[in-house]
Amino acid sequence: MWNEIGQYATKFAFIIAECTGYGPGSRGGAMAKQRISYVDVSKMDAEMRREMERCEREGTPRPESSAVRAHVSACFWFFANSWRDIFKNGVCEHAIKELCRLYVSRSVQCEYCGNQRSIKAASSGALVEDHVKDLLNFEKSAKYDERQKAALAYAEAICWHLDTDDAFWERMHRHFSEPELVELGCMIGLTMGQQSWLRLLNIEHHQVLAGTSASMAPGFEDARALSDTKASPGYWAKSKGRSEKAA
Repeated sequence: MWNEIGQYATKFAFIIAECTGYGPGSRGGAMAKQRISYVDVSKMDAEMRREMERCEREGTPRPESSAVRAHVSACFWFFANSWRDIFKNGVCEHAIKELCRLYVSRSVQCEYCGNQRSIKAASSGALVEDHVKDLLNFEKSAKYDERQKAALAYAEAICWHLDTDDAFWERMHRHFSEPELVELGCMIGLTMGQQSWLRLLNIEHHQVLAGTSASMAPGFEDARALSDTKASPGYWAKSKGRSEKAA
């Protein structure tokens, strides 16, 4: 069964790529070459397959990135367990961590991760799509409260290697406990490293265990919608957020 599902998903992805001209890593142009292959789900052990089914059902992470990590069992479980413990669960509220994850996506320009949304954060109502729009200009935005802005300032300092002073840390401690700062810092560091790596691989959604929209952002629910959104003039990754911030 798993082999048939894998073959169907691969065939479907290539049909979409052939019809639309979009595929892994495309940014409105020709399909980019995928750099590391997916491990066939049918070749994974039973425990890994159960985790892949959870990825299919819940997303963040989606099945494709997990299928790449599956080349090394230790890498697969290192991320799966760490992400469960310090992103989905933990001492700091999940919606704050999801906001920081999306800030990292905008900063490092990881389209694969930036086009996902946490089901847990979205269903709670604590994070809405409007929150995503001003991420790189969060300090001047009216979309975030002071605690959210402090978390984003923490993510900014980590992502952009900013120097910090007493005022910065007074702000952090005013809004977060030390355990929360530890967990949030570890989570930001983890997702920054993973996203900086994944953006190089030219992987794309709806290619492994295709047929689910779990944790996809609006406009990316299936392969066709994803291709249309990425081709649109307003697609977020076409902006010069990195250059503007660096300037």
